Amino acid sequence: MRLKTSLLKEPKHILPMELVSCVGWITADELYSCSEDHQILKWNLLTSETSLIVKLTEDIYPIDLHWFPKTVGGKKQTQADIFVLTSTDGKFHLVSKIGRIEKSVEAHKGAVLAGRWNYDGTALITAGEDGQIKIWSKSGMLRSTLASQGSPVYSVAWGPDSDRILYTSGRQLVIKPLQPSGKVIQWKGHDGIVLKVDWNSVNDLLLSGGEDCKYKVWDSFGRLLYSSSIHDYPVTSLSWAPDGEVFAVGSFNTLRLCDKTGWSYALEKPNTGSMFTLAWSADGTQLAGACGNGHVIFAHVVEQHWEWKNFVITLTKRRTMQVRNVLNDAVDVLEFRDRVIKASLAYGHLVVATSLQCYVYKNWNTPLIFELKEGTVSLILQAEKHFLLVDGAGLTTFSYEGRMISSPKFPGMRADILNAQSVSLSNDTIAIQDKSDEKVILLFDALTGKALGDGKPLTHKLEVVEIALDHFGPATERKIALIDKNRDLYLTSVRHLGKELTFQEMYMVHSMAWNDAANILCGIQDNQFTVWYYPSAVFTDKELLPKTMYIKDGSEFSRSPHILSYVGTKVTLRQGDGSLVFSSVPPYPALLHEYSASARWEDALHLCRFAKDQSLWACLAGMAMANRELTTAEVAYAAIGELPRVQYINFIKEQPSKESSLAHMLMFSGHSQEAEATLLQAGLIYQAIQINIDLFNWERALELAVKHKTHVDTVLAYKEKFLQKFGRKETNKRFLQYAEGVEVDWEKIQAKIEMELSKERERAANASVRSMSYSYVSLSAEV
Repeated sequence: MRLKTSLLKEPKHILPMELVSCVGWITADELYSCSEDHQILKWNLLTSETSLIVKLTEDIYPIDLHWFPKTVGGKKQTQADIFVLTSTDGKFHLVSKIGRIEKSVEAHKGAVLAGRWNYDGTALITAGEDGQIKIWSKSGMLRSTLASQGSPVYSVAWGPDSDRILYTSGRQLVIKPLQPSGKVIQWKGHDGIVLKVDWNSVNDLLLSGGEDCKYKVWDSFGRLLYSSSIHDYPVTSLSWAPDGEVFAVGSFNTLRLCDKTGWSYALEKPNTGSMFTLAWSADGTQLAGACGNGHVIFAHVVEQHWEWKNFVITLTKRRTMQVRNVLNDAVDVLEFRDRVIKASLAYGHLVVATSLQCYVYKNWNTPLIFELKEGTVSLILQAEKHFLLVDGAGLTTFSYEGRMISSPKFPGMRADILNAQSVSLSNDTIAIQDKSDEKVILLFDALTGKALGDGKPLTHKLEVVEIALDHFGPATERKIALIDKNRDLYLTSVRHLGKELTFQEMYMVHSMAWNDAANILCGIQDNQFTVWYYPSAVFTDKELLPKTMYIKDGSEFSRSPHILSYVGTKVTLRQGDGSLVFSSVPPYPALLHEYSASARWEDALHLCRFAKDQSLWACLAGMAMANRELTTAEVAYAAIGELPRVQYINFIKEQPSKESSLAHMLMFSGHSQEAEATLLQAGLIYQAIQINIDLFNWERALELAVKHKTHVDTVLAYKEKFLQKFGRKETNKRFLQYAEGVEVDWEKIQAKIEMELSKERERAANASVRSMSYSYVSLSAEV
């Protein structure tokens, strides 16, 4: 990825030696620039025309420009054609797009160095040479003075929720909440005066640049994530791209494109002088800079790459892509009417969003094309059967035939701050993190757009930083993996929300990804690369999970690797310095998942015997138990030396009825309440009491016995035997009360138990006969 820059031979502002102080995009193809020649110019990139909007009075020397936000939550703003212009005379001006000054406000003593609208357009903040930061209404009425200090405030930025402010204070950086009771965070940011800051609403990361010739990346708690090497000149401008994936840094005759983690994609050395302002277009494809030599520089992002299996796609120009098949080195060129904004390649389909249309390619000759309502697609997610577009209007799911499937909505939705870590898509489910409460994950049916179940979201105990849905299997078995702010990884069922089940071994997980062909999960832990061949083992047998893991030393991946994709047997990771590395995973687990999904248990056994891998046997044991394939599970558990489980499986197979077998399989997986409910529903009271006795859940066993007026003596007898074994006496008042009026006779108890089991066997036999008779009658009718 790099920037392709363009610079006119002669500047358009009438005084070439006067610096251009600020620029701002009104649309994705139109830009306004202000210079010390007092002119505001409009640049049209489609026609390459430049026109004079207005010539300001001689006493107005512009410093900063910021357009009123166009849309909030998909709704267009009525005041969207106004921008704020700050100047050296201590005023800020509300200016219409035709150049008329609607209002001028005395704001500060000395120059107004920065002015910024918040994200919903309800407030304006200004920072002055007098060291004050003031908040104004959108009509220009003063609301409050947020801060007052001795040094000039050179730059200011709003937090993602417009509830906090980041500003400069000499060499310090300060985050101040709007609420007076909020905690102020202040820290030393640079060794020289901090000149510029920015705060991205999507990734919640901060940028700063200063006179020490460095730029730095911080998190919202003020922790340093990246510090650049020393440049030749002070960093005078920087700006996040809207989607938070990249940012630009400007200095004297220097323009740099960087990844969100800090490392540099590309470095350009245009003849611009110092760059005082950098601004990205709303679609994130174009960049403009205000230059010290009177020029306005334009740049657009090219040479982005997308990979999937044997295809590599490169954005060679704004409207051109090159497709290369690495197997036969065949090359195809894709041409588009408008410039490419976003693209995604997965599941045999290429989805390309331009400024006006969406293209879906299954082969490279005849794309399916449909119009887009919004030209600012910020995210494309793909599943096997459909894909999801996120733009300024919200979220929309489309089939690969171009048919709109659903458009999920929820109160307070802000699509502009969603990214690949906060949205996940599968064939049947959409998961979205609620940015207003980061502990909450909203779940929607992908085919209808309606909230799942009763609309109750999934709520975690801590803030969630990343979510991912698995892709395969029926909708009833859909799982979601999430990483919280403690970097612990959790897995829970989407359709049956209950208590989250955590992988106890999965701590300090920095990045994760599901496989594209099977429900296999990989992750980067503290110092190792880990693959969980069968994460769903936690729902059948938690103790199997450590045995289903593939662990590889992570030292070969250098610093802070991040997983980009897990396709087939290849995992692609990006290291902290930006380089790509690859790791391979054995192919057998995916094959085992395929055999399990199609109930080919004999083939699964043959595979495990061939591979001679204990982790595969452990996976097969979990898969077989989940599918109630007891014979296969017995063989698999025996292969990994789990003899107690083999014995219990044999015990399950000997149960007199299907209901008892099912209940004990639920017990095997640790679901005792579901097991009890199954038995009670089938009228097997004694068996329900017995499983509570087996679990030493004496109170519940007695409660069931009393409620159903049977086997009270059985519970008392087993409890007495238990106490005698440990040399203890009964202290429970309820048990003492029933012991006084109930005689314990082991012979009667055994006879009663045997009679219950006989009844169950007889009932099961009768049910089997009825089933066979019904099948015979059905067959006769067909004949």
